[in-house]
Parts: sequence; C-alpha cells; structure tokens
Amino acid sequence: MKTLGHLLKLILPVVCILFTCQTSDAQILRKLGKVAERAAERTVERRVEKETSEKTDQALDSILEPGSGKKKQKRPSQQSGNTTNEDESPHSNEEINPNTQTSSESGPQSIKVYSKFDFVPGDKPIFVDDFSDEFIGDFPSKWNTNGSGELVTIEEHPNKWLKLLPGHNTAYIPDLTNLPDEFTLEFDVVATGLDNKTSSQSYLGIVVSDNNTFKKGANLGRVEYSFCQFIDRGVVVENNISSKRVIRNEVGADIRNVVNQKHHVSVAVNKERFRLWINENKFIDVPRLLPTNVQMQGIKFTLRGTDTEKESILIGNIKVAKGGVDLRRQLLADGKISTNGILFDSGSDNIQPQSMGIIRQIYQVLQQDEAIQLKIVGHTDADGDDTKNMKLSQNRAEAVKNALVSIYNVSSERLSTNGKGETEPVGDNSSADGKAQNRRVEFIKV
Repeated sequence: MKTLGHLLKLILPVVCILFTCQTSDAQILRKLGKVAERAAERTVERRVEKETSEKTDQALDSILEPGSGKKKQKRPSQQSGNTTNEDESPHSNEEINPNTQTSSESGPQSIKVYSKFDFVPGDKPIFVDDFSDEFIGDFPSKWNTNGSGELVTIEEHPNKWLKLLPGHNTAYIPDLTNLPDEFTLEFDVVATGLDNKTSSQSYLGIVVSDNNTFKKGANLGRVEYSFCQFIDRGVVVENNISSKRVIRNEVGADIRNVVNQKHHVSVAVNKERFRLWINENKFIDVPRLLPTNVQMQGIKFTLRGTDTEKESILIGNIKVAKGGVDLRRQLLADGKISTNGILFDSGSDNIQPQSMGIIRQIYQVLQQDEAIQLKIVGHTDADGDDTKNMKLSQNRAEAVKNALVSIYNVSSERLSTNGKGETEPVGDNSSADGKAQNRRVEFIKV
C-alpha cells in the first residue's frame, strides 16, 4: 500500500530521533511507535474499505436499479390550501379519464389494449365520491380514519385527491355497510415522489371485511400492491376465515412502471370470489378468498412503508356499485340491459379504456347470435345545458357503436343509436349517487 509506506516514512524518523533520549523513555517511545504504525495501518484499511464499498454499491445499483444514474423526473407539485377555486366542481356528465390521455394521441390505441379486459362494473352505485363538494385541506366528510389525511390538488390531474398517510394500523374507511354479495369497487391512484429509494415495504392495501371499524375482522380478504421501484415486489393476497389465515401469497408481477403513473384499480367481488385488476391487467382471481354465508360490512384502504417526507399516495374517483354480474345472460334473457359502467373522457364522447369490459360482453352476445340487432341509447344527468346534454348522449351512443364496429368487427347494420340526454332520469340529480345512476348506456334488442 503506497499510502501506508508514505505514512511510515514520516513517522519512523520522528521515532528514531526520540530514541536518542534516555533509556527509560526509549521503551515508552518504542511502544508509541508501534501504536502509531498500527493506527496508520487502520486508517489506510478503513479508507480502502470505504472505496471498495462505494464501488460495490455502484455495481449493485447498476444491476438492481438500472438507469438510476439518469436525471430524475421532476416530481409533480402538490398543493393544499386555497390553490384551487373550491367552488368549482367538475361537470357531472364529464367523467375523469384515469389515463389522462387525448383521443388524438393514444385514446383509440388504449381502447385496443383494453379489448380483452373482462372487468364489468356494477350497475347500481351504492357509494360514489369524487370529493367535489369537499374543501381542500380537509378530511372528506363521507370517510373515517384512525390516522390522518387531507384533500389536495395536483397540477397534472384534475379533481381533488385524498392523500393517505402510512401507519401500521391506520385505515381509511368509506361510510358504507351491508355490502351486497356481488359488488365492484373502482378508484384511481396517483403516486408522487417514487424513486429507487422507495421502500420495498411500501404497499397500498384494499380490505373487504366483516366489519367497518378499525378492528381486524374475523373474516376478511386483503390485497396489497407495491410501489417499490428498485425490485419487483408484486401483489400480496391473503385472508382470514373465522380468525384463521387460510391464504397468504405473493404473486409475482413487475408493476413498477404502472404504479409510477396514474392508474385505475378495479375490484370485483362475487360472493367468495375476489378479483383485482390494475389498468387492463388482472392480477388476482381467487375463487374462495372470502368466507361462505358471511355478510361483508366494510371496505378499508391501508398504506404502509412510504416516506412522508418525499412520497405521496393519493386516491380519488371512488365508486362502489352493486352487481358486476354477467351482463350477457341478462341481455339474452331480458332483451335489455342498462349500465353506468361505460365512462367517457371529460366533456367528450371518447370512451375511457376501462369501460371495454362491458363492450366486450356485448360483442360476445352479438357473436353468439348473429340474428340479434341492438339499439344503443345514451343518457346523461341534469347538469349542464339541456341541448348539449342531448347531443352529448347521442354522440356517446355513437361512440359505443363505433367501438363495437372498429374493435370487434361487428356489422354496423346490426346497431342503431339514440340519445335521451337528461330526459329519463332513474336517480336523484341532486346527489352524486343519483347522478351516477343517470349517466348510463342502454342496450335494447330490436
């Protein structure tokens, strides 16, 4: 070691000079010389060890965190307080696009990606919350928590978002009880501040439980998915049946790029069966995750492992609806179905990609019986101008027809369209739930 030799050359002459002193002092000085030599060796060893460790870390980073040397993307700015006009709420007929994309750039392409998406949302809303009637900085009035959280806005995405805070036993519970045997849950998620240092223990959880309190249920099904960026942690699924864990498994999936962007989560519960999609991909489909003949009472959101100094997990556009059953059999049996699960971009007739599960089932009915012809009827709620709503409902019915023709090659001669605007409400237009019921599309055999 060159550094060691250099230090010894400096130390040893001093020691030799000191050795010319008296004999009694010489023995002490010899000991001091040895101590100095050992100290020099330790200093060099520590320096070499540090340099070796740094080089090792760099090598591991290049393997575990490829591209980490690139410039980090600018984090979306997050605002709380009076940065947004709180009196402005989004037009109820203008659904928020979870992929924030324009139809001219990637809308139709995304619809094609979702062409095999088989999630079918429930047809009767029982809880809807986009926080439009709430104040920024407050905790939403239709929720409860044993921790904390607040409503915020972010520049890149419209609407208001509930910022969750991590905690070992913290839960966020919408005011909802007595869940039906078959229901669906949908919501959007935005994560900010994720990077290669985001913890491998950072998970967002969705729990369906036999209670809607902060106690752990004796019967529950839970799915958690990871926000970790330096390794793929996948999706965790587990349950409790009569207070005993029956299932606990980690499903392998690399969702790092997915969670780094705004994404849409869909859950379908059909009695004991539990399924979960993130965007167009299904990650969990367990036939008997939930108990038999037990009334599920609550839905809970949990978060753990995030760094509140730099990372934020936000949820919004939450919808729980009764149903999610097979619309194909209903259409064949009754000759008519009505669904509010087909959503559109804000103020337009562009279909949101996650609506393709319903359109796919309509295609399957038409494919099975080539003699069937359908009328597609669009409806809106009462917000906005009557004339514009009438035109919007007609255009949206046409958009559904065009999806069936362009994506699934259904003959246009088998399909007709009509728009009813706000003229035939089925719900109360003064409430968010009622408006959600009124924004619907009907399919009628003719």
